[in-house]
Amino acid sequence: MVKLRLKRCGRKQRAVYRIVAIDVRSQREGRDIRKMGFYDPINKKTYLNIPTIIYFLKNGAQPTETVHDILKKAEVFKEGFKHNEIKLMK
Repeated sequence: MVKLRLKRCGRKQRAVYRIVAIDVRSQREGRDIRKMGFYDPINKKTYLNIPTIIYFLKNGAQPTETVHDILKKAEVFKEGFKHNEIKLMK
């Protein structure tokens, strides 16, 4: 199964995260399928490749809770499809 999750980058105490599509069995810094943007919690900046994210979500990728909150804040669910079509699997 594919998940949309954060991949840690940057140096010590200055973490920056990439939003990636990755196999569930991979490690956090493992090989990703596709890079879809980044999230900088310190400077509060976010860049999203929305068409690619919507493509993966429609094909069954599940976002983690943190990525789901980032996408919700960026109103990705309003653009592509209804929120009901995305179900978080825990």
